[in-house]
Amino acid sequence: MTWLDRQSFLGEASDDILAGLTVGLVGLGGGGSHLAQQLAHVGVGGFVLVDGDTISLTNLNRLIGGHFADIRRNTRKVDIAERLIKGVNPRARIEKHFKEWQEAADSLKLCDAIISSVDSVRGKDELEGFSRRFLIPFIDQGMDVHHLEETGEYLVAGQVVLSGPGTPCLRCLGIVTEEALEEEGRTYGDAGSKPQVVWPNGVLASTAVGLLMQLVTPWHRNPVDSACLEYDANLNTMLESERFRRRAGKPCPHYDAKDLGDPTFDIRKLPQQVSAHAKPGKPAPAELRPLLILTRMFRWLGKHPNSRM
Repeated sequence: MTWLDRQSFLGEASDDILAGLTVGLVGLGGGGSHLAQQLAHVGVGGFVLVDGDTISLTNLNRLIGGHFADIRRNTRKVDIAERLIKGVNPRARIEKHFKEWQEAADSLKLCDAIISSVDSVRGKDELEGFSRRFLIPFIDQGMDVHHLEETGEYLVAGQVVLSGPGTPCLRCLGIVTEEALEEEGRTYGDAGSKPQVVWPNGVLASTAVGLLMQLVTPWHRNPVDSACLEYDANLNTMLESERFRRRAGKPCPHYDAKDLGDPTFDIRKLPQQVSAHAKPGKPAPAELRPLLILTRMFRWLGKHPNSRM
């Protein structure tokens, strides 16, 4: 018996697949902390944790794993996430980056998937572009609070997007727009600076984890390559975006397939790159990582024969 027996329906080799997986989590506040917790519980064995911030008093209403004592210690969010993950799985492989994600690009490049919980529109845009360049499945989650002038009430809403080469991007879906980029400096939302509460972040993170699981484990026959799901916390609904339905099956005009892939990539060096990235004491399933990375690359290359790889 293992601690993952109750999820054996994910597939015969799912324990090893998940243990060998490495997921990049960019942003470890309200949304990212849920992701760290859930991915640890489901059995993901490798993490690249990226966040250049420390916990503050106003984080306690939503940062999973954060303690009141952490405020006095000015604990880094990457350290809180590591503590949370290790509390579930002491053998987890964790690489921490207390910095901007661009400074952790070499580590993120080797991840099997990247999940973003960044607040800024520009940050989402740049991280998606990076993920597409290196043929990495990218999941973005985010929420906001809107003031409804007609009723004086507030609408809590959010979205989860699964993005990959050839599928609708955040610009296709209207999440990244030139107008939004220009307004980046304005106050976030209508209920104060960066309004966030714990339960929408939990719903969005759970949805993101579900999308990742159907990508990497054979628990159903029709995994999706892309998705855009919109959450309405007032109605308690999670529905496929109408804009996504209109864009599905159409080419993305914002990313050229010819620009996909790292022009310096050498398949002969990949096993050495992975080994060099490894740390002593990793469990044996980590040896599956080269196969996972190659499978991901060839999956996208099958759709884009003109990509530079």
